[in-house]
Amino acid sequence: MANCAIVGINWGDEGKGRMVDYLTDHFDVVVRYQGGGNAGHTVVNDKGKFALHLLPSGIFREGVVNILGNGVALDCESLYDEIETLRAAGVAITPENLKVSERASLLLPWHRELDALEEARLKDKKYGSTKQGIAPFYSDKYQKKTVLAGELLHPEHLKAHLADLLEWKNLTLTRVYGAKGYTMDELAAWIDDFGAKIKPFVANTTALLREAQANGKRILFEAQLGALRDLDYGIYPYTTSSNAIAAYAPVGSGLPTAKLDEVVGVVKAYSSCVGEGPFTCEWFGDEATKLREAGAEFGAKTGRPRRVGPIDLVATRYGVEMQGATSIALTKLDVLSYMDKIPLCAHYEIDGVQTDDFPFPVLLDRAKPVMEYMPGWQCDISGARRWEDLPEAARNYVEYVEKAIGCHIGYVSVGAERESLILR
Repeated sequence: MANCAIVGINWGDEGKGRMVDYLTDHFDVVVRYQGGGNAGHTVVNDKGKFALHLLPSGIFREGVVNILGNGVALDCESLYDEIETLRAAGVAITPENLKVSERASLLLPWHRELDALEEARLKDKKYGSTKQGIAPFYSDKYQKKTVLAGELLHPEHLKAHLADLLEWKNLTLTRVYGAKGYTMDELAAWIDDFGAKIKPFVANTTALLREAQANGKRILFEAQLGALRDLDYGIYPYTTSSNAIAAYAPVGSGLPTAKLDEVVGVVKAYSSCVGEGPFTCEWFGDEATKLREAGAEFGAKTGRPRRVGPIDLVATRYGVEMQGATSIALTKLDVLSYMDKIPLCAHYEIDGVQTDDFPFPVLLDRAKPVMEYMPGWQCDISGARRWEDLPEAARNYVEYVEKAIGCHIGYVSVGAERESLILR
């Protein structure tokens, strides 16, 4: 398992952070390769409970080098706040164990403002953005209108570049949205404050990764969100603005020559979703409230209640295919212990026709869930550490899901703690 990607199979929030935190004991380098501070990876370990937004989840392991790759939306302000929060909890973070790609682009203050302005303009057609500036950032990146982290090391060039960007960006802010716009003094002050704090971490991480690869080091690639939020293969336009699939890991990490030996896809034992867009298996009312409270389903970044429902086997099978998953980590199985029967969305029905294929996005609003049920186990399984420790009904549920999605479930999570895991 020299190179492994940990990816989400569904809408995000599947439990990737706990899996990266668990598996980093077997790796030398952990790389975040896409996304920004718009989602959270919750990690529970001996140092406490943490919601990571930008920092790679390997930051808690001594001796592991953590990298923010060129594909990441680098919000210096949020990253520094996160660093300080973890340092206050006793986590050592230095330029030795955290490195930022010099080719990562900076998410600037106007990106967050533009995100909020556009969501307000869209009104009831909004995308459900977390308003962390992600869509405007990636739009600017593909227009070649961003600042690279490496430019922090070249202040005279940076100043001239910022002046050019400022003139262009203020046209959008003032003429399209009627906003105030920014001054050079405001932008320079932000760079001098937060850019200066991140500058010591900036490095040629591609060279570092190439050296690690040449020396046989084990590299873990960490994704944000899930396959159904991928810009190209997700529920467009209700997606993120980057590629959350494993195939992007070599590009976004800074090691385009990397070959993935394993892809661990993370799937929750039920479904959850933050944000807008179609969610075929969604529950409402008391049924949803019970599941949401049992699973503590509130956004790690926003705190807002997550939409919830039973596991969606149609969407999960599609996510497995898009991610090229070689094994699955099924998380939060313990949450289902209160149910007397376990629901599964086994098929979709569209215009009266049953299908097992995940549909083109515009058809999702017409999709209806076709449900099946399995016996529940109604006992506490959080102390199980071996497959044999699980009640038969729980094992049957896992095996049913495994067969339906066509991928081996190698890990079963029965709690949030690092060791609350069963290996199969």
